[in-house]
Amino acid sequence: MNNLFRDQISTFSMSQSTGNVTSEPGKLADFAAAVSSGEQNELQEVLACMNVEERMQKALIVLKKELMNAQLQSKITKDVENKISKRQREYWLMEQMKGIRRELGLESDGKDKMVEKFGKKAGKLAMPEAVRKIFDEELNKLAHLETAASEFNVTRNYLDWLTQIPWGQRSAENFGIPHAVKILDEDHYGLQDVKDRILEFIAVGKLRGTVEGKILCFVGPPGVGKTSIGKSIARALNRQYYRFSVGGLTDVAEIKGHRRTYVGALPGRIVQALKKCQTENPLILIDEIDKIGRGYQGDPSSALLELLDPEQNNSFLDHYMDVPVDLSKVLFVCTANMTDTIPRPLLDRMELITLSGYVANEKKAIANRYLAPAAKEAAGLKEAHVELTGEAIEELIKSYCRESGVRNLKKQIEKVYRKSALKIVQELGEEVLPEDEALTEEGKSALQAEERKAGDADEGGEKAATTSGEVETTEKPRIPLRVPDSVRVEIGKDNLTDYLGPPVFTSDRLYDVSPPGVSMGLAWTQMGGAAMYIESILQAPLRPSTRPQLEITGNLKSVMKESTTIAYSFAKSFMVKQFANNHFFDKAKLHLHVPDGAVSKDGPSAGITMATSLLSLALDAPVNPTVAMTGELTLTGKVLRIGGLREKTVAARRAGCKTVIFPSDNTSDWLELPENIKEGLEGHAVGWYGEVFDLVFPDLDRKQANQCKMCAGVEKPTEKEEHERPQEDE
Repeated sequence: MNNLFRDQISTFSMSQSTGNVTSEPGKLADFAAAVSSGEQNELQEVLACMNVEERMQKALIVLKKELMNAQLQSKITKDVENKISKRQREYWLMEQMKGIRRELGLESDGKDKMVEKFGKKAGKLAMPEAVRKIFDEELNKLAHLETAASEFNVTRNYLDWLTQIPWGQRSAENFGIPHAVKILDEDHYGLQDVKDRILEFIAVGKLRGTVEGKILCFVGPPGVGKTSIGKSIARALNRQYYRFSVGGLTDVAEIKGHRRTYVGALPGRIVQALKKCQTENPLILIDEIDKIGRGYQGDPSSALLELLDPEQNNSFLDHYMDVPVDLSKVLFVCTANMTDTIPRPLLDRMELITLSGYVANEKKAIANRYLAPAAKEAAGLKEAHVELTGEAIEELIKSYCRESGVRNLKKQIEKVYRKSALKIVQELGEEVLPEDEALTEEGKSALQAEERKAGDADEGGEKAATTSGEVETTEKPRIPLRVPDSVRVEIGKDNLTDYLGPPVFTSDRLYDVSPPGVSMGLAWTQMGGAAMYIESILQAPLRPSTRPQLEITGNLKSVMKESTTIAYSFAKSFMVKQFANNHFFDKAKLHLHVPDGAVSKDGPSAGITMATSLLSLALDAPVNPTVAMTGELTLTGKVLRIGGLREKTVAARRAGCKTVIFPSDNTSDWLELPENIKEGLEGHAVGWYGEVFDLVFPDLDRKQANQCKMCAGVEKPTEKEEHERPQEDE
């Protein structure tokens, strides 16, 4: 009953005698309804009822409901009071018991044990003085905090992280050169530049007795082993290994951690790496650094500046730890597919090592030594007579896997062995190893248990069915099928299409005999090098009224379009100087095209190729189809340096070229190329286009070339016609 009306009820009961109550029942009913907390419509019915007996009945119903509510409220209040009393008593007894046990020395407080544990862990670590001071302050704070306080868990977690960083703990490094060579050669074929750099690193460490951390960055196309070689370096140096990828990372807190004020705050990945490796000198691989993102949480690439700076990372400050952490002993290895997207300040802090990819001979050796045996074992054919011939591997590399790496080659070899496994099993048939004989004793027991559960499910209902479903996922050990010695499968060049389908790539050479106006250039792509043809044609006959024009197609981007314009201007200038009587460009309406129009192309390195194509058309002199060239061209005819010479040389060799023309500034790059890449190729370094012209057109009759064959019969316009001709657009 509402406590507000208790005084009114007491006053009413004292003022009314028994006789008065019975003599005025209507007044009693009205008062009962007035002091109750019933529904509004029920109280209105009592008030509106004129019949005293009915009014009494309605008031009685309201009072009964009020009484039930009062009884329920009283019961709830009593239960709550009992629970509170019980908990208070338990807490009081527990505290008494803890005090007694503490006085007797039987058990120390949990908080005290925690403080003692942190103290012991810190005693084994060589913490710097500044870190030790902060640790003591936090430990003292923990000792005075109540375990129920929110700050207690924050401080405990912080001390836990602080004592899990391996202060002063280092793994013993192996500076043995033969040991490193053995491990690096076991895991990777080729990559001599990378191996030499690691051996230099080890040699310096051996002479000094210690090594400082370095920041290496492996740049190369996908699948060449950038990530896996990081693990091999860690093995060779006997360092702990930790890898994390920053591709698509947009949150700085992933690297530098969160502030401790945030709920669920954690240190960054670098501190987590130290905790996992438990050494101050691990090898940390930062993968896909060229694909790092930027978001509203900050710029992670800027956060890496401090991390990857040898002058600063001896006091790296994580937001969570808030104490300087020495990373100067860590060997950082980064990987990237290209350097264009890496910020310049970050790039300057790293030592770049370029992995140019593998040539066909290297791919074949990798396939024979690593990929084919692993794929054969994975397909269950380790003991079977299944052979992938050398000719098949060569065809596989040439027609299916032209990328610089070996990732796709691995997939295709695995596919060949899987197809072979299917073919063998289908030919042998099920009778060779029936299903009931294929199971081991454990497998048969599991199968019988499954059948029993299935029978119980039919009788016992849903619960047994659920159990049967769980048993169904139990592993049933099987006996491997042994392939008879009589079964032999040989995958050669001729039947390779039965396993992989038609070839994906055809020959790079589009012309066995090049017509005038066609020249072969060399391009760099993320998959490696490629032959790139430049085609030029005359769109309309030469007439006195024809206006010179150049149309460009082939999905060219801005830099390559500018390169085309430069080549066109230079070709006209070259003709004026060398062949003054040949007026081809004065009348020619030309169309220059770069085939493979679905692929966008950019870059300046096709300059000399475009100029050669235009001059070949103007002089009506075809270019030798076995000559390939690359180089940026200026308006004065200077040939400038280009990149990717290794990949371009591989592409030239694959296209069947015999001569490669490249800028003289790239001579050092050419000399550094392995002999197996340059085998069968004659390289010519050029500084000016005149040298290119002499190499491309060695047998040109200059007297005849000075008279344009296509201009024969085209009269020179008179002075009046020249004046009336529309001016050329600028």
